[in-house]
Amino acid sequence: MPDKSDPISDIVRSSFFTRLSQAVARYAGKPAASFVALSVVIVWALSGPIFSFNDTWQLVINTSTTIITFLMVFVIQNSQNRDTAAMQIKLDELLSKVEGAREELMDIEELDEEKLATIRDDYEKRAARARRQPNCSVPGLT
Repeated sequence: MPDKSDPISDIVRSSFFTRLSQAVARYAGKPAASFVALSVVIVWALSGPIFSFNDTWQLVINTSTTIITFLMVFVIQNSQNRDTAAMQIKLDELLSKVEGAREELMDIEELDEEKLATIRDDYEKRAARARRQPNCSVPGLT
């Protein structure tokens, strides 16, 4: 019987929007999608003389590309948000298992810019100190 206190044991099927955005992002990122888009533009350009390059002919490509761009922004953002959340969960899992890791950093992405900059400065100082150590084995960093 699955443990109800563990959210991983209760993973259910993704929502329709998630499945749709994953499929669109997967196919839109393939070379064939670029070829199809280029083909549409070429066909549109070649059809210009047939329609005397009129306003309607221009409006077709302008409207089409605007709608596709508008919708792709949401698909790409959804995909990016999911990827980022998954990466954070994986990093949090590693932090929770590595002995000596600072578990208070597990939700660091929730901090504001100033606090993140302060913590980043601290880690940069730590890195500089480590590079000054005689046993630094990273070439070019001493």
